[in-house]
Amino acid sequence: MERIWAPWRMEYILNEKPDGCIFCLEAASGGEADRERLVLRRDMHTFVMMNRYPYCNGHLLVSPNRHVGDMNELGAEEMLELFENTRVCCDVMTRAFAPQGFNIGMNLGKAAGAGVDDHLHIHVVPRWTGDTNFMTVIADVRVMPENLLATYDRLYHLFPR
Repeated sequence: MERIWAPWRMEYILNEKPDGCIFCLEAASGGEADRERLVLRRDMHTFVMMNRYPYCNGHLLVSPNRHVGDMNELGAEEMLELFENTRVCCDVMTRAFAPQGFNIGMNLGKAAGAGVDDHLHIHVVPRWTGDTNFMTVIADVRVMPENLLATYDRLYHLFPR
């Protein structure tokens, strides 16, 4: 029998869930704080961070800086920057991983599957032909080929500053 190690799952299961919103970043930014939070890029209205419990390596999240859960509450500049950063994410991951496609989407509200339903965010997930396998379908397990911080280090320097 083969063993599959997914130590990040136990961290998720056992760790206390933080109070407050995971997308509301403190004003202090940069360096180790951003690396620890997996924040890849900060802009005037939005930021990009890695999903700590991803579907696959390179699963990124683009979110407004403001705590907002309804798209109707976004200003025009926030909406434009959200989608500009979504495009940047695709460009960076194309250079880093050469995916054959992307899943890009939002889950708005608990009924739609939002894990965080009061701070909207866009999922950007790189995909490759044949990247789904029996582990995800039958065993509800994801096999991650690279450590999160190794992925962070690979992507961080590709984002425009």
